[in-house]
Amino acid sequence: MNTYGKNFTVTIFGESHGPFIGVVIDGVKPGISLSEEDFRKDLQRRKAGDIPSLAEGVTARQEEDIPIFISGLLDGITTGAPLAILFENRHQISKDYSAFKDQPRPSHADFAACAKFNGFNDIRGGGMFSGRMTLPFVAAGVVARKTLEKAGFSLGFKAEISSIAGEKDAGKWKEIIHGAKADGDSVGGEIICKTTGVPAGKGSPFFDSLESQIAHLAFSVPGVKGLRFGDAASSLKGSEFNDAIIDKDGTTATNHSGGINGGISNGNPIVFTLQIRPAASIAKTQKTFNFKSGSIEELSIGGRHDACIALRCPVIAEAVAAIALADILL
Repeated sequence: MNTYGKNFTVTIFGESHGPFIGVVIDGVKPGISLSEEDFRKDLQRRKAGDIPSLAEGVTARQEEDIPIFISGLLDGITTGAPLAILFENRHQISKDYSAFKDQPRPSHADFAACAKFNGFNDIRGGGMFSGRMTLPFVAAGVVARKTLEKAGFSLGFKAEISSIAGEKDAGKWKEIIHGAKADGDSVGGEIICKTTGVPAGKGSPFFDSLESQIAHLAFSVPGVKGLRFGDAASSLKGSEFNDAIIDKDGTTATNHSGGINGGISNGNPIVFTLQIRPAASIAKTQKTFNFKSGSIEELSIGGRHDACIALRCPVIAEAVAAIALADILL
């Protein structure tokens, strides 16, 4: 299904090269001031990344990404009805993708989607599996934060790149990305996200745990292949990993658990790390099966592709946290 949530629901629709993509959000409180300007910063971060010097690592596809409000907004104020937002696709080049029905791209969703939808799926630009679909996701994150503010919660969301291609030294990232791009290749990265201000006692044990809710959303983001809360627990001893409580509010001396115990917030910052895969679409020639000829053949992928999709993911990680917490806290 394409809908998440119980109290704050998000439904994403559309395809990368269709006329529009969009999102319907239910559970938005009435009386919230909302305008195009509220979305501008986050949508620009998703488009170009947070680090201007690394801009060569993102796709050359440039869309205006202007939100079009279809319902749930009157005179710039939310009405309490479902909020529907559209984004127009204008800069798509569908001819770049026509051959992938016969010869699916390695590690892309082409083959899996064809198997699920009996070949009727829209393969252009990756269809519903494209990174383009993170645009309405980020828009929903903006609305989630505004809704949480309206409900009286004062939360802080901050995500940033922590490594690229396994390298933690930011001074080396430009060279790594440039090298991958020059070679027709791509690299992955990690994003660390911290949310402050979450009260203790929020979440549930077992199936609706705070980790489960965040993970549910995180793994719906194209390119996310791993998730860790807090620090790398498997490499530490119990005496090293345990977070000692130092006051009556539950503040801990360390935060190795990432602010969650037993699936429930403990009042410390919620911290998680996303592992972002290298982009599957690369210019470098690969060998893969051609279903039309019945043989393994070379495949060259044209078009415009990210050398490092992780560059655009910090704002997406913040949206993951905001949407999950809106559903839990409202």
